[in-house]
Amino acid sequence: MPRSKSPDRHLFVLDTNVLMHDPSAIFRFHDNDIFVPMVVLEELDAAKKGSSEVARNARHASRLLDGLIGEAGQDSIRAGLPLPSVGDKGKPGRIFFQTDDTSRALPASLPGGSSDNNLLSMAISLQEKHPDSSTVVVSKDINLRIKARVLGIRAEDYRDDMVLDDATLLYNGLSQLPQKALDLFSTAATRWQQDGRTFYTADPAQTPSWHPNQCLYAAGSMDFDTIYRDMAERGAALEPVRDFTEKGSTVWGVHARNREQNFALNLLMDPDLDFVSLLGTAGTGKTLLALAAGLTQTLEDKRFREIVMTRVTVPVGDDIGFLPGTEEEKMAPWMGALMDNLEVLTDSDLGGEWGRAATNDLLHSRIKIRSLNYMRGRTFLNRYVIIDEAQNLTRKQMTTLITRAGPGTKIVCLGNIAQIDTPYLSETTSGLTYVVDGFKSWRHSGHITLQRGERSRLADFAAREL
Repeated sequence: MPRSKSPDRHLFVLDTNVLMHDPSAIFRFHDNDIFVPMVVLEELDAAKKGSSEVARNARHASRLLDGLIGEAGQDSIRAGLPLPSVGDKGKPGRIFFQTDDTSRALPASLPGGSSDNNLLSMAISLQEKHPDSSTVVVSKDINLRIKARVLGIRAEDYRDDMVLDDATLLYNGLSQLPQKALDLFSTAATRWQQDGRTFYTADPAQTPSWHPNQCLYAAGSMDFDTIYRDMAERGAALEPVRDFTEKGSTVWGVHARNREQNFALNLLMDPDLDFVSLLGTAGTGKTLLALAAGLTQTLEDKRFREIVMTRVTVPVGDDIGFLPGTEEEKMAPWMGALMDNLEVLTDSDLGGEWGRAATNDLLHSRIKIRSLNYMRGRTFLNRYVIIDEAQNLTRKQMTTLITRAGPGTKIVCLGNIAQIDTPYLSETTSGLTYVVDGFKSWRHSGHITLQRGERSRLADFAAREL
């Protein structure tokens, strides 16, 4: 059983939901020891059936555990099986499996035989048998962690999948220009042009803290709004943005209503950016801006063949059950945001009812609605892909979607990390947080967090006060 450890080594008791969330979690605890209760193996066996992500992860976790056990005998299992070493802190960690009945350790405050209580009884037993060891329960279940702490057992969330310690630290894509950078605009020697675009050479002393395609602004004026470009042939530069706030400069009839929306349209319309992410609360215009930019580049500029829109189907309330029809018909109820924004984008008196009907038919023929369930193995060529409600995607799901992109494809991720409906996901573990942080240093990606709601004064007040 577990050996005595120094204070910097621990024995982690894993809950089932940790392995279902990340099957490779058994390799994520560096050189510490891991304990797998028998109830965890039972729950993995019960969850392995089906084609859901949870079932796949359960099967994957079982295969990893089977590979570790291999042909080991009973004595080797009791002594602990070695885990692959990932550091040089000392001896490699070991994985232990429950081989003894510990039901006698169940206190009177934990009645019944639930799996959570069985896991806690195992942790209590390990504490009593090995007082020199630091026993820690690792679980994604908040209530289990609360009960563990009430009983005097140390409990922690599984933190390896956390992108940031605090969601407020997430890159927002926006920064204020320092005075030295503003002085560039009054110096003609720093200005140059390339392919019809104007650039200003940036001061190398100012640029280390900036990320490629970061949006930069001057307080009080939109005349100096720029985007930082990391150009391989000319070095660091600042490019003034196109002003979409003017009525005469629109994208599919849509003009920006604030600074962040103007930056968003510049990023969405930039052909050099293959990945753009927009964060913001309800009513900030994420879907409308992304759809307007997609229609312009698909139907007018002929840059893309069609628009593909998808989202995870997580209901807010009770599920309405199975839906009839084709893949697109089944996804239609989940795409209310798309239909609402298309209604805004096609609201024109030109041509009357017939003109609007013809426009709707054209748009629907170039906009495809796809389900996440059928994305594996696909490749999108010259498509404009919108991933809506991306905050409800896991890291693995997000990776699966983005790697579908072929040549000429642009992916736009939309979401609000404050509205997560997927179990065991939080602001710091969401797939949207993962890609925003992961792509911020890539030359062909851009990000902006929209701040102001522009849906209506009622929606803006409700989002701010309620």
